[in-house]
Amino acid sequence: MSRIQQAFKKLKDKNEKAFVPYIMAGDGGLDVLTQRILFLEKCGATAIEIGIPFSDPVADGPTIQQAGIRALERGTSLKDVLTEVASVRNQVGIPLVFMTYMNPIIALGLEEFVRLAQQAGIDGCIIPDLPIEEEDIIDPLLEKVNIELIRLVTLTSPTERLKEIAEKGKGFLYAVTVTGITGVRSGFDEQLGQYLQAVKQLSPIPVLAGFGISSPEHVKEVSQYCDGVIVGSKIVDLFAQNDLKGIETLIQSAKTVKA
Repeated sequence: MSRIQQAFKKLKDKNEKAFVPYIMAGDGGLDVLTQRILFLEKCGATAIEIGIPFSDPVADGPTIQQAGIRALERGTSLKDVLTEVASVRNQVGIPLVFMTYMNPIIALGLEEFVRLAQQAGIDGCIIPDLPIEEEDIIDPLLEKVNIELIRLVTLTSPTERLKEIAEKGKGFLYAVTVTGITGVRSGFDEQLGQYLQAVKQLSPIPVLAGFGISSPEHVKEVSQYCDGVIVGSKIVDLFAQNDLKGIETLIQSAKTVKA
């Protein structure tokens, strides 16, 4: 059983929902990455999504774009992040998932990336600009070292495509909750609950909702319809403001929603 499967089994046994925070590696300096990972685990995160800075992050809104720019200005590279994560992996019990675009992987080299990711103990990869039609570029390499490729589905995905992606899914399925890019929002489409329930019915693996979730109320609202949430822009904002209490409150809000 993989670390991701173990994490969801533990949640099921406790009748709890998942909370996966996103952080941008290198934002604030690569030297703070380890302490942020350890802090998020201590706060009760189910897993941690680690963003890799990239100059053209097509799925990301202003907050994460700016975080990526700050990280790039500090010279953060994919290889640097892999080295840093490798140094902390034995102190962390929860899954660590990379969120990256294909360009940084190709620049490093597909085989080299997979080799270093295995050494670093990475449990999964989210690659937003990799459609299922093209994923044979890297998925077989990831499979060989038991790194799970996390697929995404959206509000505009037709039912047949939802089914195809869900059936191929590993780890968990990332259900995008908005039509557009990441970022803090005041509310969601009124059809969101229906969409998430439909995805959950089709998916043989846990379904996590992400994009636009930014408050304890959002966490509680959205978690009712799926297995948990992923929160990015708000976590990035709170770290930038050094509001650690705010992060802890957000993570703990998922504990109040029963499966």
